Amino acid sequence: MSESTMPSEAGVHAAAASIAQILPPTPLLPVEIGGVRCWAKAETLQPVGAFKIRGGWWRLSNLPENERARGVVAVSSGNHAQGVAWAARRLGIPAVIVMPRDAPKVKLEATRALGAEIVLYERPGEDRDEVAARVLEERGGTLVHAFGDPWVIEGQGSAGIEITEQLGAQPSRILVCCGGGGLAAGLALACPDAAIVPVEPEGWDMVGQAVRSGEIVRVAADAPATICDALRPDATKPINLAVLKDRAGPCLAVSDEKIRAAQRFAFSALNLVVEPGGAAALAAALAGKVAIDASTVIMLTGGNTDAESFAKTITDL
Repeated sequence: MSESTMPSEAGVHAAAASIAQILPPTPLLPVEIGGVRCWAKAETLQPVGAFKIRGGWWRLSNLPENERARGVVAVSSGNHAQGVAWAARRLGIPAVIVMPRDAPKVKLEATRALGAEIVLYERPGEDRDEVAARVLEERGGTLVHAFGDPWVIEGQGSAGIEITEQLGAQPSRILVCCGGGGLAAGLALACPDAAIVPVEPEGWDMVGQAVRSGEIVRVAADAPATICDALRPDATKPINLAVLKDRAGPCLAVSDEKIRAAQRFAFSALNLVVEPGGAAALAAALAGKVAIDASTVIMLTGGNTDAESFAKTITDL
């Protein structure tokens, strides 16, 4: 498979089999919302605190030996960074991660602790893809894109295989926190009978706008600030749109206020620490933006948040 090749359902199953050899499945927890019992997939409990470990592992484990020696370069605000760094350390592959200087401190420190080299850029002000391109030109290596890579999409989709095995059937719908659409696309491939409901921050619904218009849409220059550092790509990629255009919907957007409420709910009802970007799907469910039933699954995608900001969220009611 080349980087221009489309991901496949068979590839998702292969990724799931590989990941099952190194990681236990994350819990599928019952949760009651509006009198309806549904399910929450706790990807917050992955070794790196987020689902990104799946795509990082599947991408890097498929690198040929000659490419492994040259290393990898990734761009991330933190969760993909840790997923790639974790896989790179396990596989003995050098990793350079391009990260925004304003990324949460906990994510920067965790990525360094996993042995990756970090190259910082200014956000806003610098184009992260241009920074990564300079690193690749200077050092060589393989770019591991956070969402626009077929192996990464397949790896993320392994969560859907786990969900189906845990439920004993495919879910009716999956509410999924969405940045560039890598996880949403992977789940669409993994669970072809399930409705895929991407949830993005208000003003950053690049996947939703792309699905509705049928073409890539870039974020507005005056896009509002959001607490969801993990859900702020400028645009989705053609590979993600190709998978999602006939599969995703409704595509939803939620406010920071609703996301903070979801973080508090996850902490009180599930005893889980969920970062803002990891709580977007739960926020949509709690706000009644989409109907849920007994086989609905809500993705809790990440739990990497600074203690100070999380404490403020759960105490400022």
